[in-house]
Amino acid sequence: MRQWTIDAFAAAPFKGNQACVVEPFDAWPEDAWMQALAAENNQAETAFLLKTAEPGRFGLRWMTPTVEVPLCGHATLASAHVLFSEIGVDSPQVTFETRQSGVLTVARAGKGYEMDFPSAPPVRIAAPAGLAEAMGVEPVEVWQARFLLAVLDSEQAVRNLMPDLAKIEQISVGEGCERGNLLVSALADSRSGYDVVSRFFAPGSGIPEDPATGSAHCSVAPLFADKLGRKSLKCYQAYPGRGGDIDVELKGDRVALRGKAVTVVESRLRL
Repeated sequence: MRQWTIDAFAAAPFKGNQACVVEPFDAWPEDAWMQALAAENNQAETAFLLKTAEPGRFGLRWMTPTVEVPLCGHATLASAHVLFSEIGVDSPQVTFETRQSGVLTVARAGKGYEMDFPSAPPVRIAAPAGLAEAMGVEPVEVWQARFLLAVLDSEQAVRNLMPDLAKIEQISVGEGCERGNLLVSALADSRSGYDVVSRFFAPGSGIPEDPATGSAHCSVAPLFADKLGRKSLKCYQAYPGRGGDIDVELKGDRVALRGKAVTVVESRLRL
């Protein structure tokens, strides 16, 4: 059984976010087996694919080293890249059936890919108790969708952030918002070439900091499209030493996420 390691939302190796993608199965393995493999891989996500009767349609599930997640952007991009570039699926787009996020599609787009994801507009809330202390800085605004989203006053403040992850993991705002997962964003500096700069801390999912988080940009897109008065944005996730480029376009209740991907490892599982 083959497995690939892909750098997603990256135009070159060692950038963006790593995901492992396992060769498509004929039937789903046991959940415990998939979770054990994801822990063994120890990447932000391992993606598992299931064959269907249609050659361009697959089941898709995502697991961090500790939990299964309802949606993952970079591992979806990585999965499409594997299907197109490594397995040779001959189709203009691939379709993924997911358990909690409906049907997702990924199409070829120039030298990269375009993903069609559900929009997740956040709702503004009061800052939860302990958030400023955990971040080490007072947020300008706090929003809630699947994650907490804290808006800071500058790109440099986002880049300089050194939060207390143990305290971040304990912050909860109730049903519908994952505890311990925090997206931090700001308008980019005018000379940066981007519109929005973000970082994503996810100790609640077993990931101290995620390098490039497609699903989080399903909330970044509607929030900052409203702030800037336009639907297309260039976004950068400023993970130290890597960084990921994610272009977004708001399309009604959907978000187009665009990016590139690079294969860095092909391996064979002896299982």
